[in-house]
This record gives sequence, C-alpha cells and structure tokens, in this order.
Amino acid sequence: MDIVSIIIGVVVGGAIAGGLVAMMMKKGAASKGNKIIEDAKAEGEVQRKEKLLQAKEKFLQLKEEHEKVINERERKISDLENRAKQKNDSASKQIEDVKRKEKEVDRIKETLGKQLEIVETKETELEKSHRKQVEQLEVISGLSQEDAKAQLVEALKAEAKTDALAHIKDIVDEAKINANKEARKIVVQTIQRVATEQAIENSVSIFNIESDEIKGRIIGREGRNIRALEAATGVEIIVDDTPEAIILSCFDPVRREIARLSLHQLVTDGRIHPARIEEVVRKTKKQIEEEIIEVGKRTTIDLGIHGLHPELIRMVGRMKYRSSYGQNLLQHSREVANLCATMASELGLNAKVAKRAGLLHDIGKVPDDEPELPHAVLGMKIAEKYKEKPDVCNAIGAHHDEIEMTSIISPIVQVCDAVSGARPGARREVMEQYINRIKDLENIGMTYPGVEQAYAIQAGRELRVIVESGKVTDAEADTMSFEMAQKIQTEMTYPGQVKVTVIREKRAVNYAK
Repeated sequence: MDIVSIIIGVVVGGAIAGGLVAMMMKKGAASKGNKIIEDAKAEGEVQRKEKLLQAKEKFLQLKEEHEKVINERERKISDLENRAKQKNDSASKQIEDVKRKEKEVDRIKETLGKQLEIVETKETELEKSHRKQVEQLEVISGLSQEDAKAQLVEALKAEAKTDALAHIKDIVDEAKINANKEARKIVVQTIQRVATEQAIENSVSIFNIESDEIKGRIIGREGRNIRALEAATGVEIIVDDTPEAIILSCFDPVRREIARLSLHQLVTDGRIHPARIEEVVRKTKKQIEEEIIEVGKRTTIDLGIHGLHPELIRMVGRMKYRSSYGQNLLQHSREVANLCATMASELGLNAKVAKRAGLLHDIGKVPDDEPELPHAVLGMKIAEKYKEKPDVCNAIGAHHDEIEMTSIISPIVQVCDAVSGARPGARREVMEQYINRIKDLENIGMTYPGVEQAYAIQAGRELRVIVESGKVTDAEADTMSFEMAQKIQTEMTYPGQVKVTVIREKRAVNYAK
C-alpha cells in the first residue's frame, strides 16, 4: 500500500474511533442524569410524605384542642343551665310560699275583722249601759259627772297627801335620829383615834449665829453678799439689832429652807462671797429636791399606800413645804388620809382607797406650774394623768363641790377635809390671804418676756424682778417696771404701796485653761 492510502486509512479510523468514543460518552451522561432525576424524585416523595404526616399530626393536635375548648364551653353552659334551673325552682317555691302566706293573712284579716266588729259592738253596748248608769246616778245625787269626779279626786288627794306626809315625817324623824346618832359616833371615834397636833406655818424663820461678827461677813462689802443671797434664794434677809440671830422672811417655806441651809453651810465653811453663795444655793436646791422625794416615799410607807406614781410621790413630798391657811399641808393630808381610812372602815367601805384619796386630795396645791384652775379640779386632772382609779380621781375633784360626786368615797374625803381644818387653831385665814397676795405679785412679774426670776419681798411691799440682759435692754427694763406697777395697781388690792424693782445685770464669764 502506498503511504497516502495508509494516511487516509489512519484518518478515517481516527474519525470513526472518535465518533464511537463520543457516542459512548453521550450515552454515559444520559444515564447519569436519569439517575440523578430519579434520586431527586425519590427524595421529594419522601419529603412530601413527611410534610403530609406532619400536617396530619398538627391537624389532629388542633382538632383535639378544639374539642377540649368545645367540651369546656359545653360543661360551663351545662352548669349555668343547672344553676338557672335551680334558681328557677327556688323562685317558684318562694312564689308558692308567698301565695300561701297571702292566703293565710287574708284569712286572719277576715277573722280579725269579724272579731273587731264583735268588740266594737260590745264596746258600744257597754258605753250605752255606762252612760245610762251615770245619768241615773246624776239624777239620784243631783251632781253632774264632772262635779262628782272632781269631788272624789279632791277627797282622795287630800287623804293621800295626809297619809303620805305622816308617813314621810315618821321616816324622816327616824332616819334623822339614827343618822345623827351614827354620824356622831363615827366622827367622834374617828377624831379620837386619829387626833394629831397641828403646827401653824409662819412666814419667817430665825437663823441663829454664834456671834454678831458673822453678820458683817454675811452682809459683805457694800452689801454685795446679802444681795447675792437674796437674789439667789428669793428670801428677804433681815439683819437687825437682834442679838445672835438673823431673820429670814418669805411666804414660801421651800425658799426659806433653802436660804437657811445655805446660810448654815456658808457660815460653817467660812467662805462667803457671791460666787460661793450661788454654788451653795444650787447644791442646796438639789438637796432639798432629793429630800422632797424622800419625804414623799417615807409618807407613803408610813400610811401603807403602795403603787403610787413617782411624780405623785414627789408632789406628796412637796406638801411638807406648803401650807393651807397656815396649816402644814403634808400634816393636813396625812391626817385626812387616816381620818378617811377610819371612817371608811366604820362604814364597811374600802379603807385603802379612802386613805389614798385622802392623801392625794390636795395635790392640786403643789404642782410645778399653777394654771388657772381650782386646786381640786387640777388635782383630779393630775391623778387621771398618772392613772389613779376613777373613785380616787372623783374624790379629789369633788371635795370642794367643783364637780359632781359619783363615788361613795367622795363625801368621806370632803367630810374628813373639813374635820381636819375646822378644829380651833388648825388654820389661819389671814395667813392664806397674805400668801395668795404674794403669789399674785410674783405671777404678775413672771408674765413679761425676758424675766428670769420674780420675788416678792418685804412682806409684799416690794417686787424684785431679775431679767436676762441679752433679751431686755435698759430702756425696756424701765418700761417693764412702769407697766408692772400699773398692772399691780389696777388688778390687786394691797395695803400701802408696792415698789417694783427690775434688775438687769450683765456678766462676762471666761475660763483660763
């Protein structure tokens, strides 16, 4: 073969081989694509079935929930229908009961109507019969019905009045005899068992000294010591020619006692100057306050009174330094307490309550502040404040008839108070009037702003007022003195004249450390 034929044969063979290869590759790709399509169809079918299954499950779940809601609604509707039916049945029964009761009421009304007609008929017949009898009596007696009635009423009234007066007279006479007898017996026995000595309070105290040389030391240079002592205590100190004695004059026993004890301590110590005087007076005031509390405790223990409030105990102690018409208030209250206990025992009443009321009946005279109230009413309010029993409070408030008595203890306290104060020599009216006038003087001084202390001295002939220098100027002090004098002249009654002294003193104090 020649080369051309070989080449042509090679070319033709390569073309045929290429075609065969291409045909084979085409068949392989088609079969692979078909397989992919089939796999996709199979997977889609699976997913479709899964979605269908999920949809069916969701449908069943929703259906079940819907059925539950429907069933719940049906149950509620059924319950409401049952309740409505029950209420309807109950209402029907009530209506039937009402109808039945209405029938019974109608029947009773009918029966009562018949009985009322019968009664009215009887009343008419009785009235006719009564009128006929009255007319016959009027004809027989010759008097009308009204005249006969009036005569009968007058006769009965006169007879009843006579019998009543006789009966009342017998009862009153018998009661008077028995009451007077028993009252005298109880009062006499009580006074005999509780009789005590009475001390009359004076407005001056005597301070004894060893020699007259001490008088000069008490007066001090240019009288500064005695002025400081009077200003600190509010007591007038009279140093005269009386040998070995100094007179302390003041209406308030507490102030006199403070002044006496302070003087005693100053004279004993020997150091007498204004600063020392003020220090001693402060300590003495504290000592007196402690003594007041101790006196109150000792008094309650002696009388067997327990459970008293500490403030009431302090007020009982303050009674030692107060007087009532010249009669020592503590001794008076102790005596009234014992009288009340004895009288209550004789009458078969509670002796402890009566004794408690008797001791406290005058506590309205010793408060720290003195409002414008009667001492009995003020004492009752103080007792109520500190939780005393109602019987005790009423006895305190009613012992001068300021309030109505609601307890059987109240008249006993009133009687015993009168028994204690009415004995000859027990009280002195002039002394009480004097003390009230002195108190009124001091109260007028304390009503002005800036006043620190106000003391009535020289038997009420001078009012000495100490003001705070930081609050009151010199010009205001002059004005205050004039206004106080005018107010005293207008509002008070007093012998002679009253000197008003307003003291304004500035002190500069510093400490060296």
